[in-house]
Amino acid sequence: MTILTIIAAVICFGIIIFLHELGHFFVAKKCGIRVLEFSIGMGPLLFQKQRGETKYSVRCLPIGGYCAMEGEDENSDDPRAFRRQAVWKRILVTVAGATMNIILGFFLIILTTSLDTAITSTTIAEFHTNEAGESIASSNAQLQVDDRFIEINGLHIFTASDISYALQNDDCEDFTVVVKRNGEKVTLEHVKFLDTETEGLLDFYVYGQKKTIGNVLAFACKNTVSTARLIWISLFDLLSGKYGFHDLSGVVGVIDTTTEYVKQSVTFREKCMTLFDLMSFITINVGIFNLIPFPALDGGRLVFLIIEAITRKQVPAKIEGAIHFIGLALLMVLMVAVTFQDVFKIFTR
Repeated sequence: MTILTIIAAVICFGIIIFLHELGHFFVAKKCGIRVLEFSIGMGPLLFQKQRGETKYSVRCLPIGGYCAMEGEDENSDDPRAFRRQAVWKRILVTVAGATMNIILGFFLIILTTSLDTAITSTTIAEFHTNEAGESIASSNAQLQVDDRFIEINGLHIFTASDISYALQNDDCEDFTVVVKRNGEKVTLEHVKFLDTETEGLLDFYVYGQKKTIGNVLAFACKNTVSTARLIWISLFDLLSGKYGFHDLSGVVGVIDTTTEYVKQSVTFREKCMTLFDLMSFITINVGIFNLIPFPALDGGRLVFLIIEAITRKQVPAKIEGAIHFIGLALLMVLMVAVTFQDVFKIFTR
């Protein structure tokens, strides 16, 4: 089962990359841009086929892919070259990959939620008690049953996962909590969350909502927004020094983590739910990461396009191409370093 799980994880990661590049490819074709090559994977070539003006290739390393367009990083006399198109078309092509990733994540969340028994809400159903029926929840002193979480320490709560993240990510003993109580917003200061027997911060249970089409779609929207926001928060935490290099994971680490989580699930249904859940997080992560304004990433290209839209002047192709080349080189160095770290963690675990 381990080998099958690894294969499934690799396939899922490949699907995520494929759909990202397919987004660029599809929109580029619709905008009349000449696509030279559509590749899944990086490194040595495994398979290639020419169809029309485009080469379709598969490469041996499942760590990325690309959609190579005519005149993307250099000047070209071809009227269908990328840099000769209207700026709005190029913006659409640039953001299409990330958009596909986020859409895939949204539909995977719908699938996972549909397979689950109920939708987890953000409204308190009851507090932890011991065998004698006595409360062992510290938050019971200020919170009440039927309180719906709105904010915890300034973080807006979309899903139950946001509650867990807010309580576990902040190194503090008490929290400022905003809840909806009897139709009104109530702000509570110095709320302490603690199960006095287990020492866990989650000292309450929340209601499960009935699955309806409306509830599933609403939850999928909230979870997609919550996941995208979490990725940005994690990025800022990384830049601020809260997390270090050892906390990063690359393709090997992602596949290893996916494999471990799926292995912990008992039934086939649970394994599928875990795989789809992780896949939704990874694909949204890939989409948001690519929008970071760093050279060679979609976000870096988007910065140049926004500058052009404002100034109505293109940055010279040689300058932009050189900047993206440097960015790509730095990303490759980081990718290699993170991969070595992932492999080291696996062999020393």
